[in-house]
Formats: sequence, structure tokens, C-alpha cells
Amino acid sequence: MLEGVAHGTHTHSTTRNTVTEATNFAHLSPRLSVGDAEPDRNLALELVRVTEAAAIAASPWVGFGDKNSADGAAVDAMRSLLATVSVSGTVVIGEGEKDEAPMLYNGEEVGDGTGPEVDVAVDPIDGTRLTALGINNSVAVLAMAERGSMFDPSAVFYMEKLVTGPEAAELVDLRLPVKQNLYLIAKAKNKPINQITVCVLDRERHTRLVQEIRDAGARTKFIMDGDVAGAISATREGSGVDALMGIGGTPEGIVTACAIRSLGGVIQGRLWPTDDEEKQKAIDAGHDLDRVLSTHDLVTSDNCYFAMSAITDGDLLTGVRYKNDKIFTHSIVMRSKSGTIRTVEGEHQSRKWEPYTR
Repeated sequence: MLEGVAHGTHTHSTTRNTVTEATNFAHLSPRLSVGDAEPDRNLALELVRVTEAAAIAASPWVGFGDKNSADGAAVDAMRSLLATVSVSGTVVIGEGEKDEAPMLYNGEEVGDGTGPEVDVAVDPIDGTRLTALGINNSVAVLAMAERGSMFDPSAVFYMEKLVTGPEAAELVDLRLPVKQNLYLIAKAKNKPINQITVCVLDRERHTRLVQEIRDAGARTKFIMDGDVAGAISATREGSGVDALMGIGGTPEGIVTACAIRSLGGVIQGRLWPTDDEEKQKAIDAGHDLDRVLSTHDLVTSDNCYFAMSAITDGDLLTGVRYKNDKIFTHSIVMRSKSGTIRTVEGEHQSRKWEPYTR
């Protein structure tokens, strides 16, 4: 009898403790919680719908040599899907001013106007020429962050960049010689220098940089366009790329910073005006052209989102595929507040997407 009572009491106590523990785990970490005025965690999967649409719309133009038509199709699709997202967004990094695109220009209001206020950075096709020629690493990209958190480059369209992964993030410095940064990356990754690969845009302006990389004993991997995909590869283990260096688009640098907030690693940038007029605009806007901008300077919010869908095959993702009446997409979506990175494989019925396809 006593044994039975004792056993019953023990069971009751255990049950109470289990309930208490379950209750404790039911509370979300304060770090992951969001207020009514902040972008909600569900936004990540909404954004991947937008980049999927842009990738699907652009894909019929792959290899047809018409980058403007490809870009126009992606812009139209992205803009249509953005209108369904529950945010009150303002495009701060858009196509209009740089590429003279008719839509998704800087200052355009996007979203359905019901949700939190956010900054929006878009690139319906990062790599329009890659799409037109059917070359790897063309992607559709979208990033969002809390209002006022994205860097305003004041119409300086290019910046010098250094991107690498988490191992060397605290060691590298854009002001150091190329050789020294590469040795720091090699040491942090515990690799010989001749196994370090640096992604570089294939441009004449990088002739000296390429020679410095090779003189240091490292290897180069050229990309024609689309340095967002190249920069993300530099932070991802197993991509075969250890760093990205060189001068590329400032908008792409800010988009990349949103991704790196989730991925870890670092992007450092320094504005690179192309002429005296651009230089004066930057000075008039209060920019210090010698300042090295960090990841946190480029996007100050720790609650930002990044989505990327492949148009053509690449180092990280598989491009849009067609089989019978199905369309297959491959995307990556990130949320910095939780540090969550998801790869998303989509299967779509092609007849449902006819309004967005060629």
C-alpha cells in the first residue's frame, strides 16, 4: 500500500515537472520575437515566392541574347508578386536609377501597405547578360530590412569589396595589402595559400588585383557578372570559393550584406566613384570616400531577410527546369534574426504561370 502511494506520488510529481518544462520551452526566445511594427518571421517564405516568380518569368529568355526582354519579364513578375506581400515597403536599392528600368525604381512603394515599414532591395536579375547568353550564376534576388536600416549610397554605383566567410571575418581588412588578407584567410581556414580561391569579376580594371592574387600564390575564379552569387559563395563552406575581391555594384553589396547577416562572414566595402560628378555627389551627401564600410554599416538591422532563386545553374543553386507540364525552381531564403537559412525546391504547374512566361 505504502509502496503504491509512493509510486503514485512520484508519477504525479514527474508529470508536473514535465508540464512545467514544456511550458518553459513553449516561450519563444526574446531574441527571436518580433513586435507588431517589425517584419515577421513568415515574411521569409513570402519573399521566396517573389524571387521564384522572377526566375520563372526570366527563364524562357535564357540563351536568346535579349537581356532587356529577360529583365523586363523578371521585373514585371517580381513587381506583381511584391504587391501581395504584407509590408509597407519602399525600394531603396532598385533598378530604375542605375539601369533606367521603368519599374522597381528607387523610392517606389511596394507591398500591400498593411504590414511593417521596410526598406526593400531588389535585383530581378543579377546577371542579365548571363541570362541572355545562357551562362551560369544568373539569379533573382530580393532583400528586406526594417525601415531606415539600409545604407544610402547616394548614387555612387560601384564599390571596392572584400567578402569572406566566418573563419576569417574578424581578421581581414580592406585597407591591408591583398597578399596579407589572403594569408590571413588561408591561416584562418587552415589551408595552404595555393588552395585559396578568389572570385573576381572579369573586368579590365581588375588586371592589377588578379596579378596580386596570383603573386600571393592563390587562385582566381572569374565571373562575368552577378557578384551577389559570387559573394555568397565566398561565405559558404563547400562552394570552392574562399573570398571575393574587386570592384562591383554598390546595390549588390548592400543586398549581399543582408545575406551575410544570416550567413556569418563579412563584407567590407569602400565607395568607388567612376567620375568627378559621382565623386562630388558622394562628398555633398557627406560620404567619406576613404571609409571602409562593414556589414553592419551596409545594413544596420538584425531583422532582415534575403531570398535568391536561380535562373541558370550556379555554384549554390540549380537553375529553372522544365519537365512536361511542371516548372522546377531552386532557391535559398534567410532570416538574420534567427540565423536560419533554408533551401527551397519548388514544383509549379506551368499553366498556372502562363501570365508570367514568354
